[in-house]
Amino acid sequence: MTAIAIPLPETQQESSGLGRIPGNKGIWVGICCEFVEFLVLFVVYFVARAHFPESFEQGAERLSRLSGTVITLLMVTSSFCIACSVATMRAGERRRSLYWLIAGLVVALGYPVAKYFEIQWNLAQGINGESGIFFTVYYYLTFNHLVHAVWGILGILWVLARHLAGGYTAEDYSGLEALASYWHATDIIWLIIFPLFYVLV
Repeated sequence: MTAIAIPLPETQQESSGLGRIPGNKGIWVGICCEFVEFLVLFVVYFVARAHFPESFEQGAERLSRLSGTVITLLMVTSSFCIACSVATMRAGERRRSLYWLIAGLVVALGYPVAKYFEIQWNLAQGINGESGIFFTVYYYLTFNHLVHAVWGILGILWVLARHLAGGYTAEDYSGLEALASYWHATDIIWLIIFPLFYVLV
């Protein structure tokens, strides 16, 4: 027997996730630009590392792996919270979605705080942007990522304000999804940065 495909009505297609991308097209243009930007920076990283391998090996040993690990845990945890916010909103649990989003914001705010203490520790160890090619690339890449993370935090605040005002429902939560997509993309980039600088793989 030949299976017959029955097309779903448009509303069922949307709720099942068929024929659409999470969030909106605008956020994915931004995410693609972010990926292209960091791709260029990673090329610079590998070119510099190929020319100055000893500087990179010695530089990585001077960084605080504890700081890098803490930032990694904060990024992954906040991404998990925001993903849970989307999932619970999709299930129609608005209050739980709001709580998860607030948790994601609180954890995300720990990133710039952890970065501040890491920089203070670096400076106390005499590590600045002029300490060698490794640290020049390190500061440029990690500060760039921090800027993108701050944009993401501002995005969380905006989405939270809309959430509190009842701007999202189980049928319409594209803004929340767009935020989650951007934050996950920023998280993925950090998961590449961490081993390249703190572990030197």
